[in-house]
Amino acid sequence: MSDNREQILKNISDLFESQSLAVLSTQKNEQPYSSLIAFAVSPDLEYFYFLTPSTTRKYENLTANPKVSILVNDSRNRADDIYSAISVTGMGVSEVVDKTIEQKALDLYLKKHPQLNDFSQAPTTAFIRITMNRYFLVNRFQNVVEVKIKP
Repeated sequence: MSDNREQILKNISDLFESQSLAVLSTQKNEQPYSSLIAFAVSPDLEYFYFLTPSTTRKYENLTANPKVSILVNDSRNRADDIYSAISVTGMGVSEVVDKTIEQKALDLYLKKHPQLNDFSQAPTTAFIRITMNRYFLVNRFQNVVEVKIKP
């Protein structure tokens, strides 16, 4: 792996570590839909995890069309965010995974979000894994770098 690729992945990892929430974009019947989610990511950045009730529009959308994108940023709603904020868009394919089989991943998720432990145990709560294909890191307003997870 080149030093540049390693640095980009480290920047993405650092951002994900510092943030608790992401915007998930789904689509159904050619209509986009965005949702705020609490997330965790695998150390290799290949998998992105979140919980959702199986009764939500986001769940319905991602089971109808598993292609999704996520957005994570560190903006603070200040004017200087235009040049100082970092944003990452990830693109991947989602699937519902069995919480009992993916226990290690659920433990990773709950380590980041311990307040969601009871929610994770509810029978109507689905555990979602997104297999990420690529990320786009944006900084300094217009500097965009693409990195494929499996080059």
